[in-house]
Amino acid sequence: MNKFLFKHIDNTGLVLWRVVFGLLIAIEGYGAIATGWVKRTLIDPDFTFNFIGLDFLQPLPGDLMYWYFALMGTFGVLVMLGYKYRFSMFCYALMWSCVYLMQKTSYNNHYYLMMLLCWLMVFLPANRWLSLDAHFNKEIKSPSMPRWVSLVIILQVLIVYTYGSIAKWYPQWLDATVAALFMKGKADYWLIGPFLQLDWVHWTIAYVGILFDLLIVPLLLYRRTRMFAFCVSIFFHLFNSIVFQIGIFPYMSMAFALFFFSSEILQRRFLPKKTHYSAGEIKVPNYKNALIGVFSIYFIFQVLLPLRHWAFKDDVLWTEEGHRLSWRMMLRSRSGTLTVYTKEKDSTEKKRYNYQKLLSKKQKRSVKSKPDLIWQLAQRIKETEAKEGRDVEVYVKSKVKINGGGYYPFIDPQVDLAAEPWKHFEHHDWILPSPETYAKQQARDPRVQLKTRDTVK
Repeated sequence: MNKFLFKHIDNTGLVLWRVVFGLLIAIEGYGAIATGWVKRTLIDPDFTFNFIGLDFLQPLPGDLMYWYFALMGTFGVLVMLGYKYRFSMFCYALMWSCVYLMQKTSYNNHYYLMMLLCWLMVFLPANRWLSLDAHFNKEIKSPSMPRWVSLVIILQVLIVYTYGSIAKWYPQWLDATVAALFMKGKADYWLIGPFLQLDWVHWTIAYVGILFDLLIVPLLLYRRTRMFAFCVSIFFHLFNSIVFQIGIFPYMSMAFALFFFSSEILQRRFLPKKTHYSAGEIKVPNYKNALIGVFSIYFIFQVLLPLRHWAFKDDVLWTEEGHRLSWRMMLRSRSGTLTVYTKEKDSTEKKRYNYQKLLSKKQKRSVKSKPDLIWQLAQRIKETEAKEGRDVEVYVKSKVKINGGGYYPFIDPQVDLAAEPWKHFEHHDWILPSPETYAKQQARDPRVQLKTRDTVK
């Protein structure tokens, strides 16, 4: 075990990864301002739908979130340059975690992965070469790293892709229904729009998606298939970048290859002046047991968390319970309708409530089909009405449509959601049971209306 984990290998891949990763997270910070993401997601709303239990995480007032993201981008640049590396990486990881956990309107598995990678990078010796830290402090300069460093990243990537593939093993993905739905929304794309409507393209997307996620890491690990896998990876991720416009994730995914190619190749191509390390020393640190213990717990958690939906009653595709933090990526199309009613405690009359006045445009689209957002909205309405001196009960009439099927009742309209506790590890009985036919109605008919769909990433 000591030889396997603590044998030192050349660190060229890690050093290059730090530069690329730093650049990408800097682009994420500055780009969120430039594209209006910060405004739409964090400034326009009066409140955000934070992860439940973290209510203290809310955006800074006024325009301070612009400065927040500008500072994050600056920390990303410092990571890229390797200056005050661990401090800069820690600050970015903390700030990005707060952003991620304070809002679910723009929930994205890619953002979750970025949060995990940021925290992992805090503990990796990525500033030992090609960094300002190593330039100013010769004592930390080293051409090597322990093997466990690369294994941590590879294992994290393997978990992400494997669960991303397994989540697609359900009927409406396997019959290309979901791929067809996704591509319907791209029909107006210049040049490639009509091409994306072809039936064989939908089948290709469905099965290439499954096979790529399942096999890409093993193929990159095997020397004879590595270059082929890398070329496929470039095409796959560039296609996703162009068609789905998912930010830095495709480019970050391509950069993972730096941990698979031999250090000789990487050094010859990118760092010809770097000292190549080949001594293979085994250096067991004093904190060996703590290191193995912490990462063992971390990866057990990473393996088990995506499986938690099996402990909940009903289908996760319907209830959403256990959907988040589970690598269920680009998996289905989900939309809904929502009507909210309030009833004062000393009254028998239910009144329709204009909940949309509390929400931003982006929040209005998201809240209609997500049970946790609907529950949080009920709590917000109760608080808002209490400030006006009214003690109200909150009821909702909700219907959900999944993968282009029909609309079905989703929330029990007789339950006062404002009085219901949120249970992180139990099924909520106010989510109605899934109808037998809800996922059986296929959406490959071109007459299916997609204007109101909400594609969940």
